[in-house]
Amino acid sequence: MKDGDENEQVRELQARLRQLHHFDRAPTGFYGTMTAGSVKAFQKKQGLPLTGSVDLTTWERLLAASRKPTADELRPSTTNQLDTPDARCMTGRVLCISKESRTLAWMIDGKVVSSMDVRFGSENTPTREGTFSVEWKARKWTSTIYHTPMPYAMFFSRGQAVHYSSDFAARGYAGASHGCVNVRDRAKLSALFDQVKVGDKVVVHW
Repeated sequence: MKDGDENEQVRELQARLRQLHHFDRAPTGFYGTMTAGSVKAFQKKQGLPLTGSVDLTTWERLLAASRKPTADELRPSTTNQLDTPDARCMTGRVLCISKESRTLAWMIDGKVVSSMDVRFGSENTPTREGTFSVEWKARKWTSTIYHTPMPYAMFFSRGQAVHYSSDFAARGYAGASHGCVNVRDRAKLSALFDQVKVGDKVVVHW
């Protein structure tokens, strides 16, 4: 396993590293810089070469040092921990959205005002990455394509929006969006919706 991989084995890797206090967030199944850093920490403790990728020796040592993760450990319902904000999020008013930690941080001048768990589109309907701005908002909206409710929608990229999802609230990460950024905490999103203005920056990154 290495940087850029995304599969269930990566999710198990993260859950096992979390058992050993090397990975401090909910498993995402995506192998990014945070996972590579956690692997290096484990390799250092084991006296292995600090590659940041998982070869057979590293994996076998990890299996020996940890136990098989439970379903809740693989997909916990707990709130995800924020990662280090992207550099593009450090100035102005920004919805800073991390695909790796699956979080949205509402930031003003480099300070986190509020944060919440999010989920993204599937491989077939991916959430676009990059720097955008809030184009328009709708407190009550129904998708014209999928005919599903999208409360507190803040559109940022050709139909993709941050919005509340009752499916995310009910099923968690067992599901996915059609490309939008889903939020499961309705109260937090309602408060955020009132603060965000059309024209505020949106950054979607790994």
